[in-house]
Formats: sequence, structure tokens, C-alpha cells
Amino acid sequence: MSTQAVARPAASRAGAVRGTEARGLGEAIAPAVLLGGSGLLFLWNLAASGWANSYYSAAALAGSHDWLAFLFGSFDAGNAITVDKTPASLWVMSLSVRLFGLNSWSVLVPQAIEGVAAVALLYLTVRRQAGVLAGFVAGAVLALTPVAALMFRFNNPDALLTLLLVAAASFTVRSLDHGSLRWLALAGGCIGFAFLTKMLEGLTIVPVLAAVYLLAAPGTLRGRVVGVGVAALATIVSAGWWLALVILWPASGRPYIGGSQTNSILDLMLGYNGFGRLTGAEVGRVGGGGPFGDGSGWLRLFGGELGSNVSWLIPAAVIALAGLLWLTRHRPRTSLLRAHALLWGGWLLLLGLVFSLMQGIFHAYYAVALVPPIGALVGLGVGVAWARRRHPLARGVLGVAVAASVAWALILLGRSPGWNPWLAPTVVALGAAAVLGMLASSRARQTIQRAALAASVAALLLAPAVGAVATAAEPHAGAIPASAPVAQDRGVFGARGPFGRHVGAPGLVRGRRPTSLVAPPQAFRGFTFRGGAPSRGGLGPALGGLLNAGTVEPQLVGALQANAGTYRWVAATTGANNAAGLALASGESVMAIGGFNGTDPTPTLAEFQAAVAHGEIHYYVAGPAAAGFPGAQGGSNDAAQISRWVTGSFPSRTIGGVAVYDLTAG
Repeated sequence: MSTQAVARPAASRAGAVRGTEARGLGEAIAPAVLLGGSGLLFLWNLAASGWANSYYSAAALAGSHDWLAFLFGSFDAGNAITVDKTPASLWVMSLSVRLFGLNSWSVLVPQAIEGVAAVALLYLTVRRQAGVLAGFVAGAVLALTPVAALMFRFNNPDALLTLLLVAAASFTVRSLDHGSLRWLALAGGCIGFAFLTKMLEGLTIVPVLAAVYLLAAPGTLRGRVVGVGVAALATIVSAGWWLALVILWPASGRPYIGGSQTNSILDLMLGYNGFGRLTGAEVGRVGGGGPFGDGSGWLRLFGGELGSNVSWLIPAAVIALAGLLWLTRHRPRTSLLRAHALLWGGWLLLLGLVFSLMQGIFHAYYAVALVPPIGALVGLGVGVAWARRRHPLARGVLGVAVAASVAWALILLGRSPGWNPWLAPTVVALGAAAVLGMLASSRARQTIQRAALAASVAALLLAPAVGAVATAAEPHAGAIPASAPVAQDRGVFGARGPFGRHVGAPGLVRGRRPTSLVAPPQAFRGFTFRGGAPSRGGLGPALGGLLNAGTVEPQLVGALQANAGTYRWVAATTGANNAAGLALASGESVMAIGGFNGTDPTPTLAEFQAAVAHGEIHYYVAGPAAAGFPGAQGGSNDAAQISRWVTGSFPSRTIGGVAVYDLTAG
């Protein structure tokens, strides 16, 4: 008897040691697998996308050549005009180009690193609250959602924006431990730099962060209000220094503020990139607008391209949010689990509502900012359900979340017939196994429980993961990249939404999508891609057009590079993507007349004539946008006036298939 009494504790201790070793091994393996897999997904064959968004690649080139262009985010090293965003993401790319030279990798790797960092930070944040399993699932959702695989391999500002928003949320929940003002100030600083990345979109989650801190932080209400004030001050300082610099700097000594009609950063912030996006009143935009224009509506996130971009796990995230709030309904005000649920749930609901109802320019890839809260909620839901798996309610909530996700995945896959047809039955089989396992008794064998957990995670992640791999395996270029699969209908309930409005997510110009640069790699046989052929990017020969730059022939490159050091701009042409192709091919400064769309009022005809008179511009390169873009809402006609003056005043010759005017002749 005494032997048995001694044996039991010894066995118990041995089991505890094995359990501790298993947990330690899991804590070591999980982040290695997560970050290694994310890095492979975001970095593999990255250079296949070429310059990706040539508009920002050209700006990165300019910032690597000139520090004033770096500071203001100029499109060109001659500092004629800035890009139509604040420049934080360009700072990262420009430093990379300055260090490693101009090539696809130096332009695109920063975004891939930002993606891996966002996955790591989300993993650490969720793990700290709910364990390794929860953190792993959260990070995996972020890495394996198609729109994330798209944008962390692309050079739009959204990659850095997503990282900064995750950091702000992470630092906010860290500040809840002891009401730490240091962590709260760091969160405010991240929000400020998110503003410097993509203006008002970087501020959209501020009400959620502030409300969660006021509700869940320890201490008195007065102390919590002071904490929010500290965060607000940090936000103002981290963003305000650059705004003050632009406002106070003499306009004659800095580039024109691209995207504005008044050369004002406030106009850009509140108009084209601000409230104009909500109302559709963006002067100078190209495309539709007005009430419920461009597919806005309550169900926008679930229709067309947006549905396959991001919505795979929204049902599971909402169910997890409801379950977490119910579980924590009787907990104290300072409950960290409820604070997490409110923060990530508030982020998802608020930003999702903004994206759904905004009537201005909207692209489906913006939805990458919704993936972190989706991942966090799904991860928390899985982690908490597994930890409480002996309770029928916890298993039931996880089972319902899996069933809802499988059902929604079948709807999304049904919109893309012929795309990996093996996927739908596989997801159904995994979902059925998961739900049956969840219904098993809490006394079921541990092997069955673990198998049910594995099936649940696989059923949740398989379909979006295949979309993410397919997206990463295909090159992307242009202003409006799209992830796989591509839905053939545009609505939740067919071609049109339930209220007769389109609920898809058309791009800047209806019906256009960027064309792939090369055919899909053979290494991914068994997966279906959208495929493509080499493209000049084209609304016109050689130059490109509104959405992308085109190929520039060697003869024209040679002409631009001849005596390039003599000129402030080796060429000028209408539209930023036309100019980007010339700049990236030659490595020299090219003026984009009228900015991105060719509709900004800069330079005026008089200013252009003065620059020509001073010998600052070598060539004027004619292109398809010389007379402006059809359908533009307002904006200037300076580009058309300049085109008429040049063509009527200077002789032309054809170089590399393009009409070129030597502005130094005569």
C-alpha cells in the first residue's frame, strides 16, 4: 500500500514533467513553423512581380536619390510632385533602395518583412492572453488569408499600415496589465506613424483602442482618462511633426502635394484621402461615385472579389466574439480576455463598417487591415474552446464556428467553378470530422480530442490557405492587384445584391484588372491559377497608362540617359504611371504632369514653359493620357494645355515606338 502511495506521486510527477516538456517543445516549434512558413510564403519568387506598383517603385527610386524627395515622398527626384499618400511606407523602401540598389527585391522585401513582423507580433499578443495554440492560429490566419499574401508581397502602403495597427493594438493590451503609460504612449506613436502611412485610415481604430482602455484599464476613471490623453499626445507628436513641416515649408521650396487640388496637405488629408473617400466627392478621381457607388453597401465584404479576398473566416470570428463576450459576462471590469474580445471585435466591426459603406475610391486589397482582428478572434476562440473543452458550451461554440465557416467556404468556392475542385469536398470532410469530434463526450480519449482539434483548424484554414498560396505563386503588377480565386459573380446572392445594388468591389476603373506579367510557375502543379501572358501594361504603346507602367524600349532608355546630369528632369509626360515606366527604366528623374491621374493642377502651362526656358526638361514624351483621362471628376486641364503647346511648338521624332519632343531644340 505504501508502495502504491509512493508510486502514484512518482507517476504524477513524471506525467507533469512530460507535459511541461511537451509545452516547452510546442512553444519552441510553433513560432518557428509560423514565422518560417510566413517568410517562405511572402518571399518566395518575389522578384517575379517586377516593379509591382510602379508608381510607388518610382517614388522609392526618387527618395533614394534625393533627401528632399525622401522627406516629402516625392514621385520624382526633381521634386515636381509628391505621391498622393503620406510617405512613411516610401521611407522604408527608399532606404532599402539606397542601401541595396534599385531592383525588385530591394523594393518588395521591406513589405515581406513587415508581413512576417505583423504575424510574429499578433502571435505574441494572442499567445500572451490565451496560450500557444491561440497565438499560432491567429498568426496563421493572418499569413494565410489571400489578401494578406497579396499585400505582403506588394509595395502598396497597406503592408506597413497593417503592421503598425497590430503594434498599436498589441501595445494597448499590454498597457492594461498595470495601466502602463509607457505602453500606451507607444501605441499612440504607432497610430501616428500609421497616419503617416495612409492618412485617416490609420486613425480608424482609435475610438476602439480608447474605449477599451477606458473600460478595462486598472485604476480610477480620472487616471484612465489621463492615459488616453497621453496616447493622444503621442499620436499628435508622432504624426504632427511631419504635417507641421509640410505646412510651414514654403511652397516654392517643396514639391506640389499630389492628390490635392490646392497644393495643401490638409486638402489631401481631409478631401481626396479623407472624407472624400466616405462621400465619393474626390475631385480629380477617375471612375464612378455618388450614393452607394462603386459597390458600397452593408454586404460589400461578402461579395465578389472582397469575399474571396478576406471573408473566409469572418463568420467564425463573429461567432468567437459572441462566445468570448458571453463567457466573460460576469467577470470584473478589468478582465483581459474580455478586453481582447472588445478590442479585436471593435476593430473588425468598425473598420468593416467603414469599408462597407464608403462611397469613394475603394479597392478590395484595403481589406488586409481587417485580417489581424479576424485572426485574433479566431485564435482566441480556438484557444479558449480547447482549454475549456470539457464544457459542452465551449465545444459547441467551436463546432458552430467550424460549420459556419465550412458553409461559407462552399459558397465562396461555388463562385469560382473549376478552381481547385478537390477543395470543396475536402473542406466538407474536415468540417464533418471536426463537428463530430466536438460533439463527442468530454471524456473522449485524448487522441480523439486532438484529432477533432486538428480537423477544426484544418477546416478553418485550408480554403483560404490554398488561395494564399495561389496568390503568392502568381506575379502581380499595377495599381489594383487582386488575389485568388477570382469570383465570377459580383454579389452575395448572385450578380447583384439582395437590394438590387452591386456589392462587389470594382477598382479605380470599372471592369479592369491588372494583367499578370508571366505564366504561373510549374512548381505548383495541382493548383489552379488565373494565368497570364507578358503584358506591356497598356493603355498605349510603351508608356503604359492609368493602372500600370509599360515596357520602355532600349532606344528610348538610351535617349533619356544621354547627358542626364544636365537636366532636372530627363523627360516629362502626363500621368504618374507613364512617367514611372520611363523613370524605372532609365534610373533618372521624370516629371509626372498632373500627378497620378494627370488631373492635378501642376505644373501649369506657365510653370512648364518656364522650366523649359531654363533648360530643366530634356524631352516631352507623348502618351495615351496626354489629353487627360475620360470620366475624371473635376481636376485641371493643364496637362492637355501643355500637350497642345508642346506639339504645336517643337518638332517630334519617334524613338522606340513613341513620339518624343526635344524641348531643348531651338
